[in-house]
Amino acid sequence: MSGLVFPHTFVPWFRAVAPYIHAYRGETFVVGMAGEMIAAGKLSSFAQDLALMHAMGIRIVLVHGFRPQVDEQLRLKGHPAKYHRGLRVTDAVALDCAQEAAGQLRFEIEAAFSQGLPNTPMANATLRVVSGNFLTAKPVGIIDGIDHEHSGYVRRVDGVGIQNALNAGALVLLSPFGFSPTGEAFNLTMEDVATATAIALQADKLIFMTETPGIHEQPDDPTSAIDTELALADAERLLARWPEPALPTDPGFYLRHCVRACRAGVDRSHILPFSVDGALLQEVYTHDGIGTMLVDEKLENLREATSDDVSSLIALIEPFEREGALVKRDRTEIERDIDHYTIVEHDGVIFGCAALYPYVEAGTAEMAALTVSPLSQGQGDGERLLKRIEQRAKAMGLKSLFVLTTRTMHWFIKRGFQQVDPEWLPEERKRKYNWDRRSQVLVKPLV
Repeated sequence: MSGLVFPHTFVPWFRAVAPYIHAYRGETFVVGMAGEMIAAGKLSSFAQDLALMHAMGIRIVLVHGFRPQVDEQLRLKGHPAKYHRGLRVTDAVALDCAQEAAGQLRFEIEAAFSQGLPNTPMANATLRVVSGNFLTAKPVGIIDGIDHEHSGYVRRVDGVGIQNALNAGALVLLSPFGFSPTGEAFNLTMEDVATATAIALQADKLIFMTETPGIHEQPDDPTSAIDTELALADAERLLARWPEPALPTDPGFYLRHCVRACRAGVDRSHILPFSVDGALLQEVYTHDGIGTMLVDEKLENLREATSDDVSSLIALIEPFEREGALVKRDRTEIERDIDHYTIVEHDGVIFGCAALYPYVEAGTAEMAALTVSPLSQGQGDGERLLKRIEQRAKAMGLKSLFVLTTRTMHWFIKRGFQQVDPEWLPEERKRKYNWDRRSQVLVKPLV
């Protein structure tokens, strides 16, 4: 039966994305959309995804590109497209073609956001699109002896005007055109406009929808996996290795704009493949995302818990308690012992925890409540938590660490634990041992 919703899959999924909905409500995203994406027929579904995000409280500035559309206009007029170092040389004919292409694309984009077909994400959506002269431009000038004529760079972004439109609930649409104080028009690049706008607004995210899937973990091997999170320092080292990128398909083309934004205070920049349906939603509302995210530092944070984390810890642990994998702990107990817990959080969402209970007189400590969310299992969070708990125990001068488990004995054995009889437990812990549960006791020396 088509359209059937299965609660056993829908409900856990919806609960899983809820933390991201809360985290991003009220934040500002600048999204750069390559003209190739529109040429590939992806505009309608992409507009629906943006409308969903807008409905969930995200403030959106959309910047469209138009390289292939301008090239097509030039071809129809029998006029060659001219580029130098990846930048268009915009003569009078190319400027006319750019104006025609921009007008046509703005019409198509506004139409896409105005559709309200039943049984689509746009049904009952009221999304107002606002555009205007928010950009002041300056000429590129002469580079290597070549006059770029009407090609320009962004000189200034009217951040206040854009913020006012966003505050009114509108989606702001920017074309890659700017005007000088004398009214002269300049053809800009989508990447420059999106980056400059994100910096002017101090946006929470700059997102490029591109022809490329992201940055590969082995940049010289295009068959290697995509690096889902890249630190600014690592990105700068990569750019230093590559020649100046001139084409959108060059590995550093979008990355250099992400680096520029990150250096100027934009928290996160993303390079996403428009060829994947729903790539934007996957990147924003799932743990691992789909493309490459550039951050000033790794967003994965390992730290000790505070009282503000109690509710999130309960939500993380409770499903495992229901299954019997963990011993039931009530809220009072977790609040009382909150300083015993270490957590792994990613982008403000808690994905793992473990607690340390020392038995100083016996020279040992228990690691309890080791939990990793199903959304991030297999990513190494368990190992990171174990290492931090071991470090905390060593800092207390303790000689060993033990765990009680009914289901994950082999995981601990692979990491240096050895099984012992429950009689080994410190007397205080032995009195609380649940003989009916028959938990395995495993010990690891701390050396």
